[in-house]
Amino acid sequence: MDGQKSQAKLTRTQSSLLRSSPTIRSSIHSLSSVTEEDAITPDQEDSEEEKLMKKPRKSGSTPRNGSTRFSSPVLAMATLCVFTLFSLLFFLYLFYLRKEDTPTSENLLLALIFIAVALFFASKNKGLIHQTLLVLKHSWDESSKRLGISRTNSKPVQWFIGEPSVQKPRQRSNKKIIREGVEFYSNGDFYEGEFHKGRCNGSGVYNYFVNGRYEGDWIDGRYDGYGIESWARGSRYKGQYRQGLRHGYGVYRFYTGDSYAGEWCNGQSHGVGVQNCSDGSCYVGEFKCGVKHGLGCYHFRNGDRYAGEYFGDKIHGFGVYHFANGHCYEGSWHEGRKQGYGMYTFRNGETRCGEWDAGTLKYPLPPLTDTVLRVIQAARKTAENAINLPRVYEQVNKAVVASNRAATAARVAAVKAVQNRMDGKFCETNVEDTGFVV
Repeated sequence: MDGQKSQAKLTRTQSSLLRSSPTIRSSIHSLSSVTEEDAITPDQEDSEEEKLMKKPRKSGSTPRNGSTRFSSPVLAMATLCVFTLFSLLFFLYLFYLRKEDTPTSENLLLALIFIAVALFFASKNKGLIHQTLLVLKHSWDESSKRLGISRTNSKPVQWFIGEPSVQKPRQRSNKKIIREGVEFYSNGDFYEGEFHKGRCNGSGVYNYFVNGRYEGDWIDGRYDGYGIESWARGSRYKGQYRQGLRHGYGVYRFYTGDSYAGEWCNGQSHGVGVQNCSDGSCYVGEFKCGVKHGLGCYHFRNGDRYAGEYFGDKIHGFGVYHFANGHCYEGSWHEGRKQGYGMYTFRNGETRCGEWDAGTLKYPLPPLTDTVLRVIQAARKTAENAINLPRVYEQVNKAVVASNRAATAARVAAVKAVQNRMDGKFCETNVEDTGFVV
């Protein structure tokens, strides 16, 4: 096939032969004319000379042999030079030689007279001036050509063998950009969704090998935005992400039945949230780095209630503990035990006050002791603040709704990606194996 194409390109077409034929004819004609001129006899030369001598000369034509008449361009140049020299001499005489002798009014009058004479001369010699300008222009063009200065952008002559190749103007490509695609990874995972600049961007679904999946928003190959993440054992998270981690508001439901709804930071519960356990217990309050820390209220499965301070996932600080049997303790705590000053009230109204150590009353004190009263007031104030913590139910619900919407868009993008693959439409993914680990 290549040999046939080269032969087809090299064979001359009819148009190329037609283009070259005038050149051949002109060269043959010139050769024939040369041979004819060489064949002229001396008699024919004499007759030609007589015809030239008898041929009348046109009026206004200049003889070819040596003549003393000047051509009109030379005459125009000479006249212009003489007039210019005369003008310079006149001004030199007027403004320098007679500057002190002649008054200003006389100089002005002489200048006006000179201008009038110049205008009269110009009106009488319009043709001569025009011809002078043409001569100057022609001289300038000749000088420019010698120096290689060209006023016009000349295009090179192109020669073609066969039909000339006409370059068609580039047309803007209306080809639709394929954004949805499918990418498989070496560990068995695969992604279906949108790509941008070779990375997962937009909406898409990432399927983990026998582990779970993520449906939602992507930015530069990471979870970012809203989405739903589910695991094979049944756990699921709905909420916000940032740079691949749970961040913002969201709900995490464990396969054991426990759940957390609230604020997240860098993949851990952090801020205000609600933790519900499968045994019926519930905590509403502050979290830090995944554990209860700060103010909060805990409802135990046996009916006990605590409102106060937490530290490191344990009751620590000031708080009020209500027992299911009607008893109550108000005071200070240390790592889940009564420690320091406090008051224990029985359901019949009897009280015990004093200093506590490891959950037992060590030094009993009267109820109206100033130290005990200050500790009881601090515990009641802390419990009130814990109960009145701002709730984040509204923010969490909005995040869940947005996550459901993002997951739906991701599923649609995954369907488009699979359809494009079935239709033979591929987008340039070039995604490296990033090794997502959850």
